[in-house]
Amino acid sequence: MQALLDEIRGLIHRHARSDLRTPIDGLMLSVVDDEEPDYSLTEPLFVMLAKGGKRLLLGDQVHEYRAGQFLVVTTDLPVTGHFFDTPALGLGLVLKPAVIAPLLLELPFAASVRTPAIATGEAGFDLLDPIARLLRLIDRPADARVLAPMIEREILWRLLTSPHGDMIRQIGLADSALTHVNRAIRWIRDNYAQPMRVEDLARLAAMSSSAFHRHFRSVTTMSPVQFQKRIRLQEARTLLVSRPDDVAGVGHRVGYESPSQFTREYRRMFGVPPSQDAVRLRARTLP
Repeated sequence: MQALLDEIRGLIHRHARSDLRTPIDGLMLSVVDDEEPDYSLTEPLFVMLAKGGKRLLLGDQVHEYRAGQFLVVTTDLPVTGHFFDTPALGLGLVLKPAVIAPLLLELPFAASVRTPAIATGEAGFDLLDPIARLLRLIDRPADARVLAPMIEREILWRLLTSPHGDMIRQIGLADSALTHVNRAIRWIRDNYAQPMRVEDLARLAAMSSSAFHRHFRSVTTMSPVQFQKRIRLQEARTLLVSRPDDVAGVGHRVGYESPSQFTREYRRMFGVPPSQDAVRLRARTLP
């Protein structure tokens, strides 16, 4: 196990790029030295750390994982991440419904259950071995075209047959509660600056308003209004890097009619007002 983890560290260190991409579709590698908090919108992912550690905050829940452990995220979520024991070496594999769905046919039938959208676990030999084989293929593009999809299926199979299997299963099921809630999540993500009616979101998810509220909070740990607010503020923070002198304009662009409300809610989330944070963000991005 330790030898496999050491090999994975070496392969990540050798192949990681600033844009995270690799020649293998859906596989990302990263080397992170920065321990500053990072605010981002996830996608369905399997993430494993080979070195270092990370704390992830979703609503009021904290998820921590370290070298040899993994994180599974099953939908788009606005999270706050913080690396420690840097440099941290990690890999991510996009969880694709089209790849997961055929594997469900090989599993015993299981009734749909309510599952969290994010969880951590230990990466044993059954996961480390195919991960190492997948990383070795980066140096062998001709083999990668044929073998990488097969190894991806193997990794997904190990996850589906693990204690986290119910989570992964929801991604591939067309009629799962997660799939229905995802329609609303994607609408909020794509239209975060627009006025939002929870009744309309419930209709989009094909649920009653009460069922939608219950399932949405179960998946995201937040209400739809809290979810929209977090996405608005994280997007505002990104925009402030390029528009540090236009705080009011940024607030309006992400959906705030009141500059004072924007400043108040921004400070509550990030700890400083947007004008002050903009100066700090700008300084971090300048050479």
